[in-house]
Amino acid sequence: MSISSIRSYLTTSTNAAPLAVFRIFFGLLMLISIVRFAANGWIEKLYIEPQFFFSYYGFEWVQPLGDWTYLIFVICGLCSIFVTLGYKYRFSILVFFLSFTYIELMDKTTYLNHYYFISILSFLMIFLPAHAYYSLDARKNETLRSQQVPKWSIDSIKLLLFIVYFYAGLAKLNSDWLFEAMPLQIWLPSKYSIPLLGDLLQQSWTHYAFAWAGAIYDLSIPFLLLIRKTRIFAFILVVIFHVLTRVLFPIGMFPYIMIVSTLIFFDAGLHNRVLDYISRWFNITKSFFDNGKAYSFPQQWVRKASLAVVSVFFVLQLLIPFRYLLYPGELFWTEEGYRFSWRVMLMEKVGYANFKVVNPDSGQRFYVDNTEFLTRFQEKQMSFQPDFILEYAHFLEDHYRQELRIDDPKIYVDSYVALNGRSSQRYVNPNVDLTEIEPSLKHRTWLLPFDDEIKGL
Repeated sequence: MSISSIRSYLTTSTNAAPLAVFRIFFGLLMLISIVRFAANGWIEKLYIEPQFFFSYYGFEWVQPLGDWTYLIFVICGLCSIFVTLGYKYRFSILVFFLSFTYIELMDKTTYLNHYYFISILSFLMIFLPAHAYYSLDARKNETLRSQQVPKWSIDSIKLLLFIVYFYAGLAKLNSDWLFEAMPLQIWLPSKYSIPLLGDLLQQSWTHYAFAWAGAIYDLSIPFLLLIRKTRIFAFILVVIFHVLTRVLFPIGMFPYIMIVSTLIFFDAGLHNRVLDYISRWFNITKSFFDNGKAYSFPQQWVRKASLAVVSVFFVLQLLIPFRYLLYPGELFWTEEGYRFSWRVMLMEKVGYANFKVVNPDSGQRFYVDNTEFLTRFQEKQMSFQPDFILEYAHFLEDHYRQELRIDDPKIYVDSYVALNGRSSQRYVNPNVDLTEIEPSLKHRTWLLPFDDEIKGL
């Protein structure tokens, strides 16, 4: 592709309706997510009740704020309303990104791929003119009001969705998923009570069929959505796939978010009809926004800066999932570079971690009752994730230094993990004092090697 063709593409405009519809549905789904989270009591359970929270490396300063944590959710919910309406859009989507990401950074225990997806998508939307059409901002500001937006602004959302699906498909190209149907062989039989599907989910061939169909779906669906002739068929597959995953697994709003998001691949005609429906329901004069004008950034430097940020954003999105190649050992075992790589539901890990505290001055030793410090959910996640184990060991070091006046407590862990149905194997070197190891991005030499091999990406 020549520089002139790139310049031509970057100056090409297209109908703004898909971006406006995406903004409206994104805001609505985020509002439902926040309300659902609060209504289920998860704010209290996950961010108020625990006395210890697992942090992301470099973000240890992000902590729940006690009862003020509710205020973060209120701010996040209000911003989602404003994003839906396109009111003070730039500020609203910025604050939504900051508040939502703060919530996700408060405790690593709650990490899910789709929460990460929402964070980076809302970051991307900061730089897109999603308020230029069919918004309160555009209604009030004639200068802003535009029926055309840069084509790259809509294509950038398509590209992010493409990466999510395609990388999720690449991650499924491993021997556990394709040739052992793991971890579906563990999960699906437990869904015996689902009407119509329950008996089918007990069959081994069903597990393999789901595994192969899932990989083929993830790898092909972004291409099928891009091609006009296969788009409707692809969208039907999207609906079937995500409704099925919603029935089988407790993954919250993610299926609905992906179903609605893929509408961005459709032509502007569909989105204009959607806006026509909304206009009739709420007595909005849609023609007021149809001025034929193309959006232009308020300043050239703003446009250039937005393009630069979006470009760097996508370079990082393409590279970050492959950072695991920098580490030796089995990815599923060490989890070095596992998060933020669209590896969706590929592992079933069960662990056991019994911590021993040694007072080097007296020689006394005792074992830790994890339930004294962690919720059951935190303890479960800690038991098989190495960065959790190390962070918890340092917490115990600080705790017993202060509570029992042990100057330099030594912390050892007796840990076993079972991965994807294999026999349980000792996980952490029991002779390593974990207090001597500082959290970092270095290779975890204190983990014992995986005694099997998983081939693939």
